[in-house]
Amino acid sequence: MELQLLYFAALRDRVGKSEESLVLGEPEVTVTDLLALLERRHPGLKGCLGGVRVAVNECFAEAAESIRSGDVVALIPPVAGG
Repeated sequence: MELQLLYFAALRDRVGKSEESLVLGEPEVTVTDLLALLERRHPGLKGCLGGVRVAVNECFAEAAESIRSGDVVALIPPVAGG
C-alpha cells in the first residue's frame, strides 16, 4: 500500500519536509497505527502526535478509521493564536 503524507506547521519542521510517500506492506492501517508508525519513523514526532488532527482525503478522520492504498493523509497540529 502506498500513501501520500502531508505535514503542516510545526510537524513539517520536525520531519524536515512538507510531504512524503510511504509504502507499507499492509493492505490497510488505522489512523492510530499510522501515527505510531510515524513516531518510529521520525523520532522528532515522538510525543507530538497526541493532539494532531488527521485528515484522510480531505476529511477529518477518527482514530479507528482505516487508511487504504492511494489515500492522502494530512497531519495538522493544534493551532495557537491570539
